[in-house]
Amino acid sequence: MPPRARTLLLPLAAATLLVASTIFLFAATGARWRPADTGLPVPAADFSSAVEAADSKTATAAKELSFLDENGRPDDPSSSSAAARCDPSRAAIRVFMYDLPPEFHFGLLGWAPPPAGGAVWPDVGSGPAPRYPGGLNQQHSVEYWLTLDLLSSSSTPCGPAVRVADSRDADVVFVPFFASLSYNRHSRAVPPEKVSRDKALQEQLVRYLMEQPEWKRSGGADHVIVAHHPNSLLHARAVLFPAVFVLSDFGRYHPRVANLEKDVIAPYKHMAKTFLNDSAGFDDRPTLLYFRGAIYRKEVHRVGFSVYPQQRSHPHQPSR
Repeated sequence: MPPRARTLLLPLAAATLLVASTIFLFAATGARWRPADTGLPVPAADFSSAVEAADSKTATAAKELSFLDENGRPDDPSSSSAAARCDPSRAAIRVFMYDLPPEFHFGLLGWAPPPAGGAVWPDVGSGPAPRYPGGLNQQHSVEYWLTLDLLSSSSTPCGPAVRVADSRDADVVFVPFFASLSYNRHSRAVPPEKVSRDKALQEQLVRYLMEQPEWKRSGGADHVIVAHHPNSLLHARAVLFPAVFVLSDFGRYHPRVANLEKDVIAPYKHMAKTFLNDSAGFDDRPTLLYFRGAIYRKEVHRVGFSVYPQQRSHPHQPSR
């Protein structure tokens, strides 16, 4: 392939991958239906003893889909405001999101609902959303960005995923628990408490989900839970494993709890500084591989570990 053709092909491939990954993240569960595997190391009593053989989606196929505005209120499809909103029937993936209490998500960021009204979510349509903490917390902030995307998904410009009001209209069910933030901030018990706030939230989440008709319908197989920090959801993962986990890797999970068959690996939020005004072409770049990260860790990154010694042995030889 000519060098100039390769120069044009690389950014095109990257853009295609970015769009495809957004759709796949939610669509990973919608492509198939599977009951909970009670043969895994989890007490069978924790799950529904039987899964309904048929869903009511067929009966509601002709019904006009409903969707939610930024405040979680169902829109009237016949209203004038609905004309400027995204049509769930045309979305690549339809998502139902639980209205979990704020202490599971934006409450962890210090947000509190207004005294009147009992809102669960911040009004992202009328002002800025609560800010996610900076520093290394940003690496695992995918939970925050996915939730914000769903809260505003009914407004234009329309994305691949749209939030719906009725779980029977949804392809997947999203669980808005900021598990990584909960671990980073509240994984240690504060005396005189015997149990950490993070563990208490996980126990509450398990009880909540086991009582929901959405979980009982599929055994949790169509649920999406973000647990991007390797230590997040530590106490609940063995019970919630039928769901699709959004993870950073599989390094600290039993293969029956997290695996390539059902789960999604999401990249860390980009933390490295980018080059400004970089117009160099393909042939002007002597180095194609650039590894930036810890060389030695608790769980060594195999690629970084194998490349680093070679570069030390041949410091003047470009990596190809």
